[in-house]
Amino acid sequence: MAKPIMAKATAVWLVDNTTLTFKQVADFCELHELEVQGIADGDVAAGVKGFDPIANNQLTAEEIEKAEKSPLYKLKLKFNAAAVGEEKRRGPRYTPLSKRQDRPASILWLVKFHPELSDGQISKLVGTTKPTIQALRERTHWNIANIQPIDPVALGLCKQSELDLAVQKAAAKKAADGSVMSDDERRKLVSTEQSLDMEPEARMPSAIEGLETFSLGGDPRDEEKEEAEGDFSDADSFFNLPESGDEEEQP
Repeated sequence: MAKPIMAKATAVWLVDNTTLTFKQVADFCELHELEVQGIADGDVAAGVKGFDPIANNQLTAEEIEKAEKSPLYKLKLKFNAAAVGEEKRRGPRYTPLSKRQDRPASILWLVKFHPELSDGQISKLVGTTKPTIQALRERTHWNIANIQPIDPVALGLCKQSELDLAVQKAAAKKAADGSVMSDDERRKLVSTEQSLDMEPEARMPSAIEGLETFSLGGDPRDEEKEEAEGDFSDADSFFNLPESGDEEEQP
């Protein structure tokens, strides 16, 4: 079911002006039933002004009356004929003025931890322009010295599901192109939940390791072992015992 606009304010109005049950209001506004009960008790949304769903073309009075007579009835959002066939707006998303200063930090985070994302994907995620992304990629941004990378999900610029979807699309594109991915790249190209569930993989030793040992004619670890243990083939030389004939006679 579609969620009404200003859901919490709509719930406040329904609680104050109707006899609907908490569950009916919670289901319609997609809130928890205890949260609606908190609204009725004044513990939740105390300063929120009610939003009339009838005046704002989201419900009809007949629909509310029908729900009041039957506690098991679920309210249905009013059909809006003007919204039928409405195409989704293309291009970067709108970012509120209060969060626009956080966009460079989020772009730098995406560029650093998800370099496989294209400029177009980053632009749609955080609502920015490609020249800004390019400047941050090349570290030529005018304020690059003062920008610290911050997760755009933590800043509220996009949802975790949107970020995961973009990463999965990048993974599918990379696989379609036939590119060879390293272990680190594969971990970046999966969703956050999948990455946390992955176990570390054993890495094969490099074929170059040990070549310098053979080029020098031996293993340096054997030489260190011999120096530590010493040569025990000659016991006299080990204990440095003088021969009896060389001892000086005592007066």
